[in-house]
Amino acid sequence: MTDPRADTSGQSEEPAGTGAIRFASAPGRRLLFATVLGSGVVAMDASVVNVALPTIGADLDAGVAGLQWILVGYLLSLSSLILLGGALGDRFGRRRIFLYGVVWFAAASLLCGVAPTIEVLIVARILQGIGGALLTPGSLAIIQTSFHPDDRGRAVGAWSGLGGIATAIGPLVGGWLVDVADWRWVFLVNLPLAVVTVVVASRHVPESIDPTVLGQPIDLVGSALIAVGLGATTYSLIRLPEAGLGSGTVLVSGMLGVAALVGFVLVEQRSTHPMLPLDIFASRQFTGANLVTVAVYAGLGGFFFLLVVQLQTSLGYSALRAGAATLPLTLVMLALSSRFGALAARIGPRLPMTAGPIVIAVAMVMMTRIGPGAGYVTVVLPAILVFSLGLAATVAPLTATVLGAADDHHAGIASGTNNAVARVAQLSAIALLPGLAGIEGDDFQDAVAFTDGFRVAAMITAGLAVVGAAIAWITIRRPLDSFTDEVRPAAAHCSLSGPPLRLAEPHGRAPD
Repeated sequence: MTDPRADTSGQSEEPAGTGAIRFASAPGRRLLFATVLGSGVVAMDASVVNVALPTIGADLDAGVAGLQWILVGYLLSLSSLILLGGALGDRFGRRRIFLYGVVWFAAASLLCGVAPTIEVLIVARILQGIGGALLTPGSLAIIQTSFHPDDRGRAVGAWSGLGGIATAIGPLVGGWLVDVADWRWVFLVNLPLAVVTVVVASRHVPESIDPTVLGQPIDLVGSALIAVGLGATTYSLIRLPEAGLGSGTVLVSGMLGVAALVGFVLVEQRSTHPMLPLDIFASRQFTGANLVTVAVYAGLGGFFFLLVVQLQTSLGYSALRAGAATLPLTLVMLALSSRFGALAARIGPRLPMTAGPIVIAVAMVMMTRIGPGAGYVTVVLPAILVFSLGLAATVAPLTATVLGAADDHHAGIASGTNNAVARVAQLSAIALLPGLAGIEGDDFQDAVAFTDGFRVAAMITAGLAVVGAAIAWITIRRPLDSFTDEVRPAAAHCSLSGPPLRLAEPHGRAPD
């Protein structure tokens, strides 16, 4: 592969500096292709594995807990280190860290593909998450700092939509690979995609850094505390349904996790150079968008973990057919994501961020009808189409709102924070939802038992989506021009100086 350190200044055909690339230009298309492909591989890998879980479980003799850890191990390292990845990009170059992440992710994918046991596969998935943590915040920060302010809303919408498509197409790709080859190709397919990403990004993505953090120490203590906190807490949650609340392991790991998370907050409050500047949450807009992320992505993560297994276990679908069943989601996202991003830029993000989760909740209720004997056209497809509409209405406005609440210098922190929040929500749901729904042991091979649990899970996730809608309605302000007065007092760590989606001046500065 190309050395990620090569060409740190960009090719001569690119505009000098950042914030000048236009969306419709050739440099803009190449930059968007590289960032979407890199982050899309990570997003797709989070969903492509789902459809292969029954086959992996049978091949490696793993129960529900082992299958949970295949997903949770990946999300755990990704969410634990994604803030560090954003901070490293701000200090040492967003493109450089992005490329290191792609190379790391590819190497870990190779290890996943040759894993001989469930334990080795889980370790390899944890390593994959580290690579994802390096590249994911950089991809969005590159877009936010490289595109012209007038084109950022459109670029973020395209990134969100195409990234959503990568996630949605994952089950189809995974099902096809499982059926025609082997589940190991679900991971090995990442290698050629990584090569293309490195080549294109090395040549066509300009470098950018945050000059305000140069020379500052990296918050290694905070990084360690958040990793221990999330790891111990997640382990406790996964062990809880099987071992019970009285288990010493559950109690000790749970208390350790909570103590580490509290320690993380205290360290960040007192640090002169925190990994996560807590005053970034002083913005009601930023905090509200992240709370919406918690509710909605918890529902999405937990539900998608179970949906493709339900299609195979209860409806008897092959892995390919289960993946193909979600293909309409890809088509709807492709058609509507950028349109909803543009709509939110015109009318403000409040309405789409409220209506979208409500539509998602309706779709999840509709999916409770999925069970043995259910028809695809009459039961599965309508629910997926409604779900697709809600997801398209939610993702682009949500992402752009988070980024619009931070200036260009802290794009990496804003992106990393929101990504971390989303991943923590997902891994928490995956850890808790099976137990709450009564799914355990070998239920993934029992159609009746799994269907009963699946329906309970669908109602729980529908409730989470409704909570997300309520939070959006309460915290997200609709009139774009009203942000100016609120954001001027923000501290330097998060200069909230421009409205979401529509940035009037370079560097996200609102006109005086």
